[in-house]
Amino acid sequence: MLELKNLKKIFSKGTVNERVATDNLNLVLNDGDFVTVIGSNGAGKSTLLNLIAGTYFPDGGEIILDNKNITKLKEYERAKYLGRVFQDPMMGTCPNMQIAENLALSMRRGKARTLKWGVPNLEKEGYKKELERLGLGLEERLNDKVKLLSGGQRQALTLLMATIKRPNLLLLDEHTAALDPKTADSVLTLTNEIVNEEKLTTLMITHNMRDAIKYGNRLVMMDSGKIIYDVSGEEKKNLTVKDLLSKFENTKQGVSDQVALS
Repeated sequence: MLELKNLKKIFSKGTVNERVATDNLNLVLNDGDFVTVIGSNGAGKSTLLNLIAGTYFPDGGEIILDNKNITKLKEYERAKYLGRVFQDPMMGTCPNMQIAENLALSMRRGKARTLKWGVPNLEKEGYKKELERLGLGLEERLNDKVKLLSGGQRQALTLLMATIKRPNLLLLDEHTAALDPKTADSVLTLTNEIVNEEKLTTLMITHNMRDAIKYGNRLVMMDSGKIIYDVSGEEKKNLTVKDLLSKFENTKQGVSDQVALS
């Protein structure tokens, strides 16, 4: 489903602040893979997602998604293939629009827009059924503006919006990092349910080692813009936090405060 070939991104090239964010990185995701990505601050995790999403263009290499070369496609051109949930619950939704209107925008991702006003009642009934699976009572608040929702409710809605039209690839950029532990656990459980039910190919960045081990069928660790560890199957199931800490200690950067605290 996804193939990254010799992906390279350099920031502040040719200056004293030059930094190689991804260093000839290679990665292949099979259809249905749920891959957790872990690494210290500055390892290149978020840059990797931004390159795939088209927020940044690579300085070298190729991005192949479902046999399509999307390396030179602009961010809005890739949107129809991708679902994305950001770290900040304030991103990914239109706060001054209703819940129903936000879902309607997601349903029309990749389609031509029209001047037709509002969301038909039949369409709203479909959204109610989708919202029921969240277990947050949002199906009774279709006409509420999104800015009235809590961070956890908003992130759950964003997750639903990102997956309501099955994307070729789902990108999760530390999407529970800004939430309290109880809410984060609830959103992660919901994420796991949706990804497994829909068999979505997913790339999830996290700083939490336990979450990286618990979720997904595959785990990769990044350091200095490269993938230094890639584990799946029984080996991943048998991983412990101690094992990951040992891997971190063997990297140049070691364990960052954010990883240690998680």
